Amino acid sequence: MHFAPTSQRKIMPMSDLKNDRFIRALLREPVDMTPVWMMRQAGRYLPEYRETRSKAGDFLSLCKNTELACEVTLQPLERFELDAAILFSDILTIPDAMGLGLYFEAGEGPRFRKTVRTEADVAELQVVDTAKDLSYVTDAVSEIRRALSGRVPLIGFSGSPWTLATYMVEGGSSKDFRHVKAMLYREPEVLHQLLDVLADSVIDYLNAQIRAGAQVVQLFDSWGGSLSDAAFPEFSLRYMRKIVDGLIREHDGRKVPVIVFTKGGGLWLPELADCGADALGLDWTMNLGTARQLVGARVALQGNMDPSVLYGRPDQIRTEVDRILRAYGHGPGHVFNLGHGIHQYVEPESARVLVDAVHELSLQYHTAG
Repeated sequence: MHFAPTSQRKIMPMSDLKNDRFIRALLREPVDMTPVWMMRQAGRYLPEYRETRSKAGDFLSLCKNTELACEVTLQPLERFELDAAILFSDILTIPDAMGLGLYFEAGEGPRFRKTVRTEADVAELQVVDTAKDLSYVTDAVSEIRRALSGRVPLIGFSGSPWTLATYMVEGGSSKDFRHVKAMLYREPEVLHQLLDVLADSVIDYLNAQIRAGAQVVQLFDSWGGSLSDAAFPEFSLRYMRKIVDGLIREHDGRKVPVIVFTKGGGLWLPELADCGADALGLDWTMNLGTARQLVGARVALQGNMDPSVLYGRPDQIRTEVDRILRAYGHGPGHVFNLGHGIHQYVEPESARVLVDAVHELSLQYHTAG
């Protein structure tokens, strides 16, 4: 199948959204029920995804195939009454475009053929030109937006500078972050140079996604919680604030909400609430009602069910959904989500139970839509 260049495609205007519950909740506007989507909702727990991935050959080939990336993005929406679609891609597209050679090792996750561990390594890096180096992502965004035809909003995303830096310096996933934390404490100025290049790249990348059709964007600060209380504001929050300040906040005549999700970031919620984002994602380690008290009316909240709850019986899933909804309470500003990505061994029917329970049980907390 041939796809026209992004600039030639017709993008569905925001006013044509059939279901904008998700966007309204992010902007703390009244909704009829709590919207719900799931991180990694297009993934290995779905048999149809596994079939499409097999057809693509490998994960990266799937990400770079416009037609197939669109196909898997839409797959969960065919099964569940979700309130948003999220671009099928990976958080490590930016360092891959910087020439580090991303690949995936079976059972070990993402790896890079080249690491960034010295001042000279950092000096070689240039801000990514999304139009030139990552056009396959914006092509996918545009095609998914067209295929959605206003059904639900489309979320674009990126990894945060700190999270991207951890992978680039470590060469892949890490349990102790030995190399990147050594850089942080021994050569903080070098790490700041790396984070600055990454922040500028993320701004370009997310703005390109917005222009291509993303109606919401999320920053995944997956490893922010690995930082100390003193280091987080300087090496993660500082650069997420820079990104938020540099983003397009209105497109197609409507606001483009920004979500910041720091896994393990409950300690810094008041500071995160002042970063300029419209909403904060929460993992499952914090009570949602407590979080709401901490942030007040400054931001919406997204989360925060433990993904492992989906291994439970249907009645247990519904009980946990009810508990989280009660913890947040009445009024706007809540998007239901998992506290992290859905696990690959979850039964799809359990995800259906979750989505349906959120919509049914949340009605009592909303008086207008």
